[in-house]
Amino acid sequence: MTLILSLETSSTVCSIALAQNEKLIGTSELRLEKSHSSHITVLIQQLIQNCGFHLKELSAVAVSGGPGSYTGLRIGTSTAKGLCYALNIPLIAVSTLKALAQQVIPHTANPEAYLFCPMIDARRMEVYTGLFTGSLEEIRNDQAMVLDEASFAEELETQKIIFFGSGAAKWQTLNGENANAIFLKTVIPSAEAVSQLAWQHFQAQQFENVAYYEPFYVKEVHVTTAKAKN
Repeated sequence: MTLILSLETSSTVCSIALAQNEKLIGTSELRLEKSHSSHITVLIQQLIQNCGFHLKELSAVAVSGGPGSYTGLRIGTSTAKGLCYALNIPLIAVSTLKALAQQVIPHTANPEAYLFCPMIDARRMEVYTGLFTGSLEEIRNDQAMVLDEASFAEELETQKIIFFGSGAAKWQTLNGENANAIFLKTVIPSAEAVSQLAWQHFQAQQFENVAYYEPFYVKEVHVTTAKAKN
């Protein structure tokens, strides 16, 4: 039996999931801003107990590895690494954007007819984004993009693209009249999708180095310090 705990903390939602092999057996979410650090361990303990298991039975911990909120990603990563180190189990990292696409593709009729473009808000007119086929093949790497009217002009000439995620509304204001651009609302990162991809990573033995793993921030993290008062 393979028991995988998955964590998704890249957005304002703190989401966790527990799966036995490829089968989801429980999820828990808290949609409360700035609650990750104070609630994530409680959510984990409660979910595992409610599903009838113990922490020591975990086979691996998976984490949404970015891009997304710097603070959220750090909290999820530190929690996952702490569990993996204490339990001596593997760490799995899953692309946040790929997991978002995984949420949408199975619920789309004829997904092979579309490209899928998750977008995460990165402030102003910038988003974190990637581009996937209906079989979840990555055709544009995860990247930070400043949106303008020409951002997806070439692809939209010949292909219908489904846009979703917290940054999609920005793109809709620029290109919402294009008949090949389709927009979905209320698609937020979920640990359930992380769990589905984590099982594939586990089978392929695609694990991270627990000591040295860092989230994929896309952009360099800038840390500022308060100026000393005279």
